[in-house]
Amino acid sequence: MATINDIGVAAAINIVTAFAFLLAFAIFRIQPVNDRVYFPKWYLKGLRSSSIQTGGFGSKFINLDFRSYIRFLNWMPEALKMPEPELVDHAGLDSVVYLRIYLLGLKIFFPIACVAFTTMVPVNWTNKGLDRLRHSNISFSDIDKLSLSNIPNGSPRFWMHLCAAYAITFWTCFILKREYQNIALMRLQFLANDQRRPNQFTVLVRNIPTDPHESICELVEHFFKVNHPDHYLTFQAVHDATKLSELVLTRKQMQNLLDYNINKHMRNLNNRPVIKMGFLGCFGEEVDGIKYYTSAVEGLTREISEEKQRLRTGTKSIVPAAFVSFKSRWGAAVCAQTQQTRNPTEWLTEWAAEPRDIYYDNLALPYVDLKIRRLIVGVAYFFLTFFFMIPIAFVQSLANIEGIEKAFPFLKPLIEVKLLKSIIQGFLPGIALKIFLLFLPRILMEMSKFEGFVSTSSLERRAASRFYMFQFINVFLGSIVTGTAFQQLNSFLNQSANDIPKTIGVSIPMKATFFITYIMVDGWAGVAGEILRLKPLIIYHLKNSFLVRTEKDREEATDPGTIGFNTGEPQIQLYFLLGLVYATVSPILLPFILVFFGLAYVVYRHQVINVYNQKYESAGKFWPDVHRRVVTALIVSQLLLMGLLSTKHASKSTPLLLVLPLLTIGFHIHCKCRYQPAFVTYPLQQEAMIKDTLERTREPNLNLRAFLRDAYAHPEFRVGESSDQEMDLEKARSDKSPDLVATKRGSWRNTSLPSKHSYTNSF
Repeated sequence: MATINDIGVAAAINIVTAFAFLLAFAIFRIQPVNDRVYFPKWYLKGLRSSSIQTGGFGSKFINLDFRSYIRFLNWMPEALKMPEPELVDHAGLDSVVYLRIYLLGLKIFFPIACVAFTTMVPVNWTNKGLDRLRHSNISFSDIDKLSLSNIPNGSPRFWMHLCAAYAITFWTCFILKREYQNIALMRLQFLANDQRRPNQFTVLVRNIPTDPHESICELVEHFFKVNHPDHYLTFQAVHDATKLSELVLTRKQMQNLLDYNINKHMRNLNNRPVIKMGFLGCFGEEVDGIKYYTSAVEGLTREISEEKQRLRTGTKSIVPAAFVSFKSRWGAAVCAQTQQTRNPTEWLTEWAAEPRDIYYDNLALPYVDLKIRRLIVGVAYFFLTFFFMIPIAFVQSLANIEGIEKAFPFLKPLIEVKLLKSIIQGFLPGIALKIFLLFLPRILMEMSKFEGFVSTSSLERRAASRFYMFQFINVFLGSIVTGTAFQQLNSFLNQSANDIPKTIGVSIPMKATFFITYIMVDGWAGVAGEILRLKPLIIYHLKNSFLVRTEKDREEATDPGTIGFNTGEPQIQLYFLLGLVYATVSPILLPFILVFFGLAYVVYRHQVINVYNQKYESAGKFWPDVHRRVVTALIVSQLLLMGLLSTKHASKSTPLLLVLPLLTIGFHIHCKCRYQPAFVTYPLQQEAMIKDTLERTREPNLNLRAFLRDAYAHPEFRVGESSDQEMDLEKARSDKSPDLVATKRGSWRNTSLPSKHSYTNSF
């Protein structure tokens, strides 16, 4: 069990590590050679084209302005200067809402920490409950005397913890409600003020039924002209473009090699570059590099054109899904928020995500496959969670070596070295758990892709939900259960079964020391390591030294990364859970959480401004998930406190805690009914109709069809490139429609609107 000395050693190691990371970052960021690593966002926006230094050869790589080294910490105030409205324009609402999660933690836990250290800590410290349990073989340290475990059974002092639980609940709910209200308003304002985007007019239609008489394109066109005659505008079929993607990637590689050879020839006009056609370019016949790669690029260009033509004119590559666009936002909202047919499993409609947010690989999955896939993933997730208890038990064995010493005395000489013991108990458990969790987000993301979600944002939200549940079950509950077992192993082996619940109730608050070490490793050193960007820095310089041949290669060698909602948000939620659970049980953990939230807010604000480049914009759609998880953590803290007080024979105060979970659930239902619709549906009259009316007034001649024509084409179809057939179709669509819908299906001959794919000779 970690003592005060062990916590001190761990704090020293992590503080020194975090300071070293921050100092290294402050120096690296002002070096011209690292400019693309630490300011990639400004390069992507075209606002930064060269590093800060000019002059001789050395100044291109090293900052020779010694005055800048004196101001090496100015990045901190600079990160806080940009006002929130400007930050929304610069980075998007998703990034701003994500940063507000850290502010939410500061708003909740700072007042709670002040109250806890002025009331509950003195109450816990001035008791002698743990001293009276020495004869029971219960392991504890001096730091555990700051927890609820130090209060003897049946003490009237438990009323202080009861009052604190009520105060924490009301304060947390108040802050959550105000934040939910503010972010819902920010989202509606963002959507109202946002520029015209394709997803505002477009609906994704999935599970289109097959028909022996009509193709997918003909079926979509006919269905929406019949059922949405006044609002339907156009549609974009979804193609299986796997082969096209491979061709485009190959051409890109050949084009880079061609550019490299041309640049090489321009530096020395007397020698034309040659390449060898054998293994790895080291053996075989020598040919002219420029001619060879020029021929390869031209050949691939022809293949790409032919493949595009085949996809546009053929029907075999079209999958049963389509992006259907409407003449107005109102029409799109009606379609997205209603059921289209009597069969609820066909013609499934939902708001289309941004074009850059679409995950095209999952669009073709049928409805039945989705259910089967999610069942398979659910079973796999269960076994993954179950078997991860093994490394959790190993981590807890490192954190509780005293219990192992008492049960197995022969190991005592090996682990009793003072410094070694402090490192093992104070530092290794946190770093070991961090390592075990390193590859988990990638696994969970692949599971989400297999489940069939059709946008990157929904993939990340699903992976985040699973990651949070995984951490709740394994990192929180698993650490408490296995840690308590190892911590009190000798006590369990020498006491009756009736006394085991009492021992668990005493030892659970003592697990705060393990979570303190984890917070310092992950929340302090980990956040400082995030701003250093050591991995992108190394990869960039390796690519720049060995792989970069052209300026385009250099741009692509820079990986700005994203916020990583699927990994970052569940980690933050773990800190909310730990803070709320241990606020009344062992408040000593709260200062460590406050340091995390404060440091992380500054660091990630800097990263959002200068580094991260979000792949999509969902307008803060993930906030209901954040709210729900904080409420869940609050309920868990109430139930855990209720259980602990019951083991401490606080029979008079415990029943009063039954009210808190009911009040919290009622609060969550109220917030869900009041604010969540702003994140799910689109107000038809107040938002969609008003914006449509203003747009028609300001731009009466807007060609919306041209704006939407290629918006949802597969990424490998270049925007603005269209075949003659598509141009003819666009012209036909703009003509006045006849009064009769001609179709290949006789049962539909009398419908009131035309189908552009119908032919009169089919009758």
